[in-house]
Amino acid sequence: MPFSPQVHIEALEDPDANAASLLAGLLQPQARICPKHLYDAQGCALYGAICTLDEYYPTRTEAAIFARHRRDIAARLPRNCQWVDLGCGDGAKAFDWLEHVAATRYVGVDIAEDWLRDTLERGAKRFPDVEFVGIVTDFTRPLSLSHVRDSAHDYTPVLFYPGSSIGNFEPDEALALLKAMRQHLGRDGRLLIGVDAPKAVATLEAAYDDALGVTAAFNRNALRAVNRTLGASFEPATFAHRAVFDPERSRIEMHLVALHAQTVRLGVAQRRFEAGETIVTEHSYKYTPERFAELLSQAGFGQIDRFTDERGWFNVFLAAPAGALE
Repeated sequence: MPFSPQVHIEALEDPDANAASLLAGLLQPQARICPKHLYDAQGCALYGAICTLDEYYPTRTEAAIFARHRRDIAARLPRNCQWVDLGCGDGAKAFDWLEHVAATRYVGVDIAEDWLRDTLERGAKRFPDVEFVGIVTDFTRPLSLSHVRDSAHDYTPVLFYPGSSIGNFEPDEALALLKAMRQHLGRDGRLLIGVDAPKAVATLEAAYDDALGVTAAFNRNALRAVNRTLGASFEPATFAHRAVFDPERSRIEMHLVALHAQTVRLGVAQRRFEAGETIVTEHSYKYTPERFAELLSQAGFGQIDRFTDERGWFNVFLAAPAGALE
């Protein structure tokens, strides 16, 4: 008999705090919108389309690494584990793994409760012998997964964080998140994480500024989310999408660029944007294998295995807590 999926609410900002944080970012000298505001329902649909584009190499490159090395990786994972899918979305990447690992429990973690519930329902139908649990949380807040630690059974966790989502955090924030992940693993858990690597600037910038303009639509859609949250008056068509690679910081920077001077109402406030003034919507850091392995070591991981593609464009790391195998 299949398990009935359960959903738990963990660390979420209340709506007033979320709006206040968004407003504060937009009123900074360099206006900013937190990347989480890119992922409303329409944004998620657009991101799904981005992942199928010819220019967007990360999704298919990571999938090829998983397919090529799945048996080797699976052999290194604990048996009867709970598969913790961080930022699970539709669960598709994790469900491919559940067919190859001895997972007893699936924990989907996402900020979108409705989407999460749908993912759990579909997963429970596909894997009736696996317990499905959901945790609604905000990754911009301290990671809190008490239902992973406090389950009624002693399931060893495997934290799964694909898609190079770790690159959307500033390096100090990424380190803090990795340390929090380490704390959730106990002695015998594992972290399986995908990380994009630096490469030719033209390749990187095309991946974030495709010829069809899907990424541009995705970026401008953030302004619609701001309008709903703040009662703002952004007109998305008056902003252009721009994606550039900063080699010094090894990151893609996504901006919205004002096409002409305009004053935008931001609920109780307003801001004047001059022509050419930008709003930063996302940073996506690209890590060399050596730099990311160093970050994992700083976060408290010991044995670190790396799997990559023929061109070295993308890396998958399997990391064990320091001392776990001693």
